[in-house]
Amino acid sequence: MNDTIISLLGYITWVLILLVWLAIYRTLLVAKKEQTVNGFKSDGSNSPAFGEQLARAQGNCVESFAFVGGLMLLALATNSTVITDGLALLILAARLGQSITHLISTSVLAVQIRFAFFLAQIGICFYWVIIFVTKFIGA
Repeated sequence: MNDTIISLLGYITWVLILLVWLAIYRTLLVAKKEQTVNGFKSDGSNSPAFGEQLARAQGNCVESFAFVGGLMLLALATNSTVITDGLALLILAARLGQSITHLISTSVLAVQIRFAFFLAQIGICFYWVIIFVTKFIGA
Protein backbone atom coordinates (compact mmCIF):
# COMPACT_ATOMS: atom_id res chain seq x y z
CA MET A 1 0.00 0.00 0.00
CA ASN A 2 1.46 3.37 -1.01
CA ASP A 3 1.13 6.76 0.71
CA THR A 4 -1.58 7.93 -1.70
CA ILE A 5 -3.80 4.98 -0.76
CA ILE A 6 -3.09 5.48 2.95
CA SER A 7 -3.90 9.18 2.69
CA LEU A 8 -7.06 8.61 0.67
CA LEU A 9 -8.27 5.98 3.15
CA GLY A 10 -7.36 8.26 6.05
CA TYR A 11 -9.24 11.16 4.51
CA ILE A 12 -12.36 9.09 3.86
CA THR A 13 -12.18 7.60 7.36
CA TRP A 14 -11.90 11.08 8.89
CA VAL A 15 -14.97 12.29 6.96
CA LEU A 16 -16.89 9.25 8.23
CA ILE A 17 -15.72 9.77 11.82
CA LEU A 18 -16.89 13.39 11.75
CA LEU A 19 -20.20 12.36 10.17
CA VAL A 20 -20.88 9.70 12.82
CA TRP A 21 -19.81 12.11 15.57
CA LEU A 22 -22.23 14.70 14.17
CA ALA A 23 -25.05 12.13 14.01
CA ILE A 24 -24.44 11.05 17.61
CA TYR A 25 -24.24 14.68 18.76
CA ARG A 26 -27.52 15.56 17.05
CA THR A 27 -29.20 12.39 18.31
CA LEU A 28 -28.26 13.37 21.87
CA LEU A 29 -29.68 16.87 21.36
CA VAL A 30 -32.96 15.34 20.17
CA ALA A 31 -33.02 12.81 23.02
CA LYS A 32 -32.51 15.63 25.54
CA LYS A 33 -35.29 17.57 23.77
CA GLU A 34 -32.94 20.46 23.06
CA GLN A 35 -33.62 20.22 19.33
CA THR A 36 -36.32 18.70 17.13
CA VAL A 37 -35.36 15.91 14.78
CA ASN A 38 -36.27 18.02 11.75
CA GLY A 39 -34.95 21.29 13.14
CA PHE A 40 -31.29 21.05 12.23
CA LYS A 41 -29.83 23.33 9.56
CA SER A 42 -27.24 21.61 7.39
CA ASP A 43 -24.54 24.13 8.35
CA GLY A 44 -25.25 23.66 12.05
CA SER A 45 -26.00 27.36 12.50
CA ASN A 46 -28.95 26.69 14.79
CA SER A 47 -27.05 24.24 17.00
CA PRO A 48 -24.99 24.99 20.09
CA ALA A 49 -21.51 26.35 19.23
CA PHE A 50 -19.79 22.96 19.20
CA GLY A 51 -22.51 21.49 16.99
CA GLU A 52 -21.98 24.26 14.47
CA GLN A 53 -18.21 23.74 14.53
CA LEU A 54 -18.64 19.99 14.09
CA ALA A 55 -21.05 20.44 11.17
CA ARG A 56 -18.72 22.92 9.47
CA ALA A 57 -15.62 20.76 10.05
CA GLN A 58 -17.39 17.79 8.44
CA GLY A 59 -18.72 19.99 5.64
CA ASN A 60 -15.26 21.42 4.95
CA CYS A 61 -13.89 17.90 4.57
CA VAL A 62 -16.59 16.96 2.09
CA GLU A 63 -16.12 20.20 0.13
CA SER A 64 -12.37 19.69 -0.14
CA PHE A 65 -12.65 16.05 -1.11
CA ALA A 66 -13.55 17.02 -4.69
CA PHE A 67 -10.04 18.30 -5.36
CA VAL A 68 -7.94 16.50 -2.74
CA GLY A 69 -9.55 13.10 -3.22
CA GLY A 70 -10.02 13.69 -6.93
CA LEU A 71 -6.32 14.24 -7.49
CA MET A 72 -5.37 11.18 -5.44
CA LEU A 73 -7.91 9.09 -7.35
CA LEU A 74 -6.50 10.44 -10.62
CA ALA A 75 -3.05 9.37 -9.50
CA LEU A 76 -4.30 5.89 -8.67
CA ALA A 77 -6.33 5.57 -11.89
CA THR A 78 -3.41 6.59 -14.09
CA ASN A 79 -0.74 4.67 -12.19
CA SER A 80 0.84 8.03 -11.30
CA THR A 81 1.10 7.82 -7.54
CA VAL A 82 4.73 8.83 -7.86
CA ILE A 83 3.24 12.33 -8.25
CA THR A 84 1.16 12.23 -5.06
CA ASP A 85 3.00 9.83 -2.75
CA GLY A 86 5.57 12.36 -1.56
CA LEU A 87 3.00 14.80 -0.16
CA ALA A 88 -0.03 12.55 0.38
CA LEU A 89 0.52 12.07 4.10
CA LEU A 90 1.26 15.77 4.54
CA ILE A 91 -2.04 16.72 2.91
CA LEU A 92 -3.84 14.29 5.23
CA ALA A 93 -2.05 15.82 8.24
CA ALA A 94 -3.06 19.30 7.07
CA ARG A 95 -6.69 18.16 6.71
CA LEU A 96 -6.68 16.66 10.21
CA GLY A 97 -5.01 19.78 11.57
CA GLN A 98 -7.61 22.02 9.95
CA SER A 99 -10.53 19.97 11.29
CA ILE A 100 -9.14 19.53 14.80
CA THR A 101 -8.34 23.24 15.06
CA HIS A 102 -11.89 23.98 13.89
CA LEU A 103 -13.30 21.75 16.63
CA ILE A 104 -11.10 23.18 19.38
CA SER A 105 -11.61 26.90 18.90
CA THR A 106 -12.97 29.72 16.77
CA SER A 107 -10.61 32.35 18.16
CA VAL A 108 -8.78 34.63 15.73
CA LEU A 109 -5.55 32.67 16.20
CA ALA A 110 -7.34 29.35 15.64
CA VAL A 111 -8.97 30.65 12.46
CA GLN A 112 -5.55 31.79 11.21
CA ILE A 113 -4.04 28.37 11.99
CA ARG A 114 -6.96 26.67 10.25
CA PHE A 115 -6.42 28.87 7.22
CA ALA A 116 -2.72 27.96 7.15
CA PHE A 117 -3.66 24.25 7.12
CA PHE A 118 -6.13 24.96 4.30
CA LEU A 119 -3.52 26.88 2.29
CA ALA A 120 -1.11 23.97 2.66
CA GLN A 121 -3.71 21.66 1.10
CA ILE A 122 -4.44 24.10 -1.72
CA GLY A 123 -0.73 24.56 -2.40
CA ILE A 124 -0.12 20.82 -2.57
CA CYS A 125 -3.10 20.34 -4.89
CA PHE A 126 -1.94 23.10 -7.25
CA TYR A 127 1.53 21.54 -7.26
CA TRP A 128 -0.01 18.17 -8.16
CA VAL A 129 -2.14 19.75 -10.90
CA ILE A 130 0.95 21.31 -12.47
CA ILE A 131 2.76 17.97 -12.46
CA PHE A 132 -0.28 16.14 -13.90
CA VAL A 133 -0.67 18.75 -16.63
CA THR A 134 3.02 18.48 -17.47
CA LYS A 135 2.84 14.69 -17.55
CA PHE A 136 -0.35 14.29 -19.56
CA ILE A 137 -0.55 17.41 -21.68
CA GLY A 138 3.10 18.39 -21.90
CA ALA A 139 4.66 21.74 -21.28
